Amino acid sequence: MTSLQTVEPAVDNACCAPSGQAALDAEEAQRTALVFKALADPNRLRLLSIVKGAGDGEACVCDLTEPLDLSQPTVSHHLKILVDAGLLHREKRGTWAYYSLVPGAIERTTGLLASL
Repeated sequence: MTSLQTVEPAVDNACCAPSGQAALDAEEAQRTALVFKALADPNRLRLLSIVKGAGDGEACVCDLTEPLDLSQPTVSHHLKILVDAGLLHREKRGTWAYYSLVPGAIERTTGLLASL
């Protein structure tokens, strides 16, 4: 019969010391995740690129379906996600909606990773 030995894990107290850096709180992590989820889709990245590259800084939803070869309801769904994430601004004019980048949204988004 063999005897079992109890092995205690090695503890290095230095590795467990708090870093002193502030961690994301739950609300901030939720907002950050919302932005990253919005950016995790190739069609939404293309929409941002098209709106950003529009000559007058805005694009009508009617002009966004053909470049993506998607239906208008699908494009509108993607645009809503980008609006909810705080990346695009939506302005209704008559029957059409026009989209523009939220000022500073791209810069804030690039800063999200740097702040982690």
